[in-house]
Order: sequence, then structure tokens, then C-alpha cells
Amino acid sequence: MARSNKILVPQARAAMDQFKMEAASEVGVNLKQGYNGDLTSQQAGSIGGQMVKKMIYSYQQGKANTVK
Repeated sequence: MARSNKILVPQARAAMDQFKMEAASEVGVNLKQGYNGDLTSQQAGSIGGQMVKKMIYSYQQGKANTVK
């Protein structure tokens, strides 16, 4: 199965980059602009995991505010 990091909404790239930088900061990983190929798998995974955790939290908060 082919994988792609293609952003479906090109205008969202800056927001996604900022989101990634915030998540990296929260887990204590220093990212630089551009290529970060020197990250370990653990560091990259912790950033991705933090991003997913924040997205799930945001979704749950939205659902909690709409269900009455």
C-alpha cells in the first residue's frame, strides 16, 4: 500500500507545520524548519502520537459541546 504525506488542502500546510512544531515542543523534541532526517524513530513517533492525541482531544471537546 502506497503512503503519501500529501496535504489535501494546500492552504493548510502552514497550520499543519505550526501544529507539528507545537507538538514537538510539548514532547521535548527540537525540530528545525525543513528536513529533520536526524530524528530517531522514537522522537518522530512521539511527535506524531502527540499530534493524534491533540486531534482526538479536540474532536471530543467539539462533540461534548454539541451534544445536549
